[in-house]
Amino acid sequence: MHVGGVGTPMVLLHGATSSWRAWRPVLPALKRHHHVVAPTLAGHHGGPVLSVAPENVVPAIVDAVEVALDEAGIDRAHLVGNSLGGWVALELARRGRSRSVVALSPAGAWATPADLDRLLRLFRIGGRIGRLPGTGAVLRPRAVRRLLLRAVSEHPEVLSQADVGELVEDLAGCAVLADLLAGAPDSGGLAPFTPEGPVMIAWGERDRILPFPRYGRPMVEAVRGAQLVRVPVVGHVPMADAPALVSSLITRFTARVDRDADPAEH
Repeated sequence: MHVGGVGTPMVLLHGATSSWRAWRPVLPALKRHHHVVAPTLAGHHGGPVLSVAPENVVPAIVDAVEVALDEAGIDRAHLVGNSLGGWVALELARRGRSRSVVALSPAGAWATPADLDRLLRLFRIGGRIGRLPGTGAVLRPRAVRRLLLRAVSEHPEVLSQADVGELVEDLAGCAVLADLLAGAPDSGGLAPFTPEGPVMIAWGERDRILPFPRYGRPMVEAVRGAQLVRVPVVGHVPMADAPALVSSLITRFTARVDRDADPAEH
């Protein structure tokens, strides 16, 4: 977990197979405006242990984040989530824990069963690759990173050797991945709801993991009243692709929410 910065509370929630370290490129900018808490999700490398039935994995991850909020003395926060973390952020908003939500290509919605099957196959393949000996060494050349990681990031060649090492380490250490994938068909995804607070869904125009027509449109339909923003030049995990753009997108939205908030909350 990473904690730092001063201002209204903000919680950063990473995607499946990742950890809090996915937020490093945008942390300095976000901490200039907010008290930032970036936990590692339950069942992920370095996060709390999770042992539940596969169909209950996502609710259990949401429960664990809510416990962390309670322990930190945070009632409501700006929730910023990517992929699985976006789904978790929206479920926390359903529980009344959000000051606002910025969901970056959130998981949890799909147009057809075939779209879900496609996504599960991608993650199963990625999980197997991440556990192969020597994966980190294979990804050292920039050209190889651009070829093999292009589905995740539009510009994987900008990742340092340390970044790649952490990515592989997090992937290999994600104990909950198999159960998360096994439970997806029975979970039903994100149930439609109308959030009480402001929600922005921001979708990378070059997202190859969750292309907008197949996964974004049903998500926007499920989260009634959410603002939709299409983000240029970024892929599924946009924080490393364009840190300045992503951090500015987030802080402009949260600043507007804070300005509109009841002065008694400040």
